Amino acid sequence: MSFDRTVKIAPSILSADFANFGQEIEAVEAQGADWIHVDVMDGHFVPNLTFGPPMCAAIRKHISTVMDVHLMIAPVDPYIEAFAEAGADVLTAHLEAGAHTHRTLQAIRGAGCKAGLALNPATGIEEVEYLLDMVDLICVMTVNPGFGGQKFIHSQVQKVRRLREMIGDRPIHIEIDGGITPETAPLMTEAGADVLVAGSAVFKGGSVSDPAPYGENMRAIRAAVAG
Repeated sequence: MSFDRTVKIAPSILSADFANFGQEIEAVEAQGADWIHVDVMDGHFVPNLTFGPPMCAAIRKHISTVMDVHLMIAPVDPYIEAFAEAGADVLTAHLEAGAHTHRTLQAIRGAGCKAGLALNPATGIEEVEYLLDMVDLICVMTVNPGFGGQKFIHSQVQKVRRLREMIGDRPIHIEIDGGITPETAPLMTEAGADVLVAGSAVFKGGSVSDPAPYGENMRAIRAAVAG
């Protein structure tokens, strides 16, 4: 998994057909997805329940790009090894999920994954400065975590701009998660983001039997960013 700042689209399988994850992943990759984003929620840190390590292991064989696993759980550390063994390429933990974030990032890298750090909308970036040499990705939540289909929080544009300045020339991705559409995507890429998580904006109108809309939706986002 080499580093570059070209804009990548990471469809969130939270918006896919839960009965057909393998086929959905293969379909959306065939239509041009760069990464596959897996939202792990525990019903405690966020108000929803989704997937655990067995589900991640089951879908791993259907992913030919990057498996981007977003852990919206607390505590995080006891589960890092299981998600790494399930095949995560990127493992992202929340800054708000525990008191010892540096240790968590060390453990993620020690398990062989790229280390991501996620920030809720109300979280500032001051503490991130002391963790920059431990992270490969910073995920800025542009909705409150827990559910798909929420409206984009515009105050996060300035957060991304400040993060990009802080990162400098370090090889760190800035990922945006929540409310990404052809209208909001350019705001974030202009501010410095290079990975766009999109759920309903990618999967709307399509299905395993008719995946063409997935490609159309992603091309619309790419065109908006390019233009």
